[in-house]
Amino acid sequence: MKPPLFWYKTRSLRAALLAPLGALYAKATAIRVAKTPEYKAAIPVICIGNINAGGTGKTPTAMALAMRLTDQGHQVHIVSRGYGGSEVGPAQVDPQSHTAADVGDEPLLLAAFAPTWVSKDRAQGVQQAEAAGATIILLDDGFQNPSVDKDLSIVVVDAVKGFGNGRTLPAGPLREPAATGLARADALLVIGPDHARRAFQPVIPATCIRVDGQLDPLPTGMPMQGVPVLAFAGIGHPEKFFATLKSMGADVVRGEALDDHQPLTDSLMLRLEAEAKARGLQLVTTEKDAIRLPDTFRPKVITIPVRLSVQDWSALDKKIAALT
Repeated sequence: MKPPLFWYKTRSLRAALLAPLGALYAKATAIRVAKTPEYKAAIPVICIGNINAGGTGKTPTAMALAMRLTDQGHQVHIVSRGYGGSEVGPAQVDPQSHTAADVGDEPLLLAAFAPTWVSKDRAQGVQQAEAAGATIILLDDGFQNPSVDKDLSIVVVDAVKGFGNGRTLPAGPLREPAATGLARADALLVIGPDHARRAFQPVIPATCIRVDGQLDPLPTGMPMQGVPVLAFAGIGHPEKFFATLKSMGADVVRGEALDDHQPLTDSLMLRLEAEAKARGLQLVTTEKDAIRLPDTFRPKVITIPVRLSVQDWSALDKKIAALT
């Protein structure tokens, strides 16, 4: 589902009318997160989560942290719920045999950076990763899930969207009030362009550090300057991808905003392909969407990967070092 526009307006009658339901949602979340964890691992568990519903940059964060911790000598394993996949798990992701329909698109991407497990029961997934030799676990999402004890929690937020209107679902984009969530967090990772990060200045408790970063496109070997494109993206905020393409110099003639994790069916891709041919446009998509492309369309679509760059890792490095 695409997020409604009123989530990001300071004043909205719809948001005000839905506020009582938002209060009930916030109370239910508070009751859930207050439960005693089912499992405490013998190794550090770092949760990469969010307060907002939808995409904030958790997957690039997990990629970057997995690479950094691996370089520091850790045996990193990633545990994911496998959203969008049919696999109940716990099961280790095998990119050679699994598809996005099996394990979800994000776990397939993450498996290129560290051994990745999908498990609807996160506690069982963590136990499997631990038994398989992990020395540190990245828990992808699950900030509001109490089943696993977290040694460190990183909340990721998009600097452009921020916390929206500050209300909880369905009145706003938040899974819980920002102040409540940040009180449990050890770090707030703010991702976005410089101007957006400077403008986004939420109140952060003294126990929570702020880390700033941005998503940079990787070179694809094909210059995008002046290339007319039909871009499509099924991520939390497709407009971010379209903005990235424009920053690379591409001429985004049209952007097709799909639902997050939306299946790229043959009929959808045939429609996009026909439009691109008729208008002389190049099809372009995100790395996450490319995972879900039907095989016959992969050679026809340019994929633009992005990676997280962090201004200063030192404060977060210090917190992680204290765990190991």
